Amino acid sequence: MAELTGRVALITGASRGIGAATAIELARLGAHVVLIARTQGGLEEVDDTIRAGGGAATLLPMDLRKPEKLDTVGPTLFSRFGRLDILVHNAGALGKLTPAGHILPKDWDECLAVNATTAYRLIRTCAPVLAASDAGRAVFVTSSVARTARAYWGAYAASKAAMETLVRCWADETDSTPLRINIFDPGRTATRMRATAFPGEDPRTLPTPQARAAALVKLCLPAETRHGEVIVA
Repeated sequence: MAELTGRVALITGASRGIGAATAIELARLGAHVVLIARTQGGLEEVDDTIRAGGGAATLLPMDLRKPEKLDTVGPTLFSRFGRLDILVHNAGALGKLTPAGHILPKDWDECLAVNATTAYRLIRTCAPVLAASDAGRAVFVTSSVARTARAYWGAYAASKAAMETLVRCWADETDSTPLRINIFDPGRTATRMRATAFPGEDPRTLPTPQARAAALVKLCLPAETRHGEVIVA
């Protein structure tokens, strides 16, 4: 029997990159994956891959910049499955790389909405259904710039730092429960976001999303014991 047979996993940013690769790997291990992303076509492509491998998925096309929609996710999962075993918040917004004084309000708002506010909304709606699992696991994808103030990365770095702090607080609050909550830093990876930030970089020199997903999925397994940590791939 696969390690995650019968488990239910929710993944944001699941239409491409690390999110898609994580969803496919979780499904391969037996989980029923619930996929969130803005792009219906991208979600359907991931769904096709999952079903071709014998897995099962539920698609939730959703714009995370409208976070009030997330409030219904937890109750919906509980109504259908009775619990949530795995939460992976992978979706991210890069904004524009620019001096701090030049950050446009729309870019600031998008980074905060997708990277930080969505994390808060996910915790709020999913905490009760994760608590219903005998081995609830939550993983939030971050970046090294959250911990290394780097020129021109202000909006993205600040939003990821806010997310990390919130997640670590939640982990501390749940230390005596079966939940295991961690932060995953995939490092340099051949994703579309990476290509936007570093357009001159050869993606063939970078680890693939599939390689990073393999490391991330380990944090989702019932046997995982790490809690409240930042794990760097």
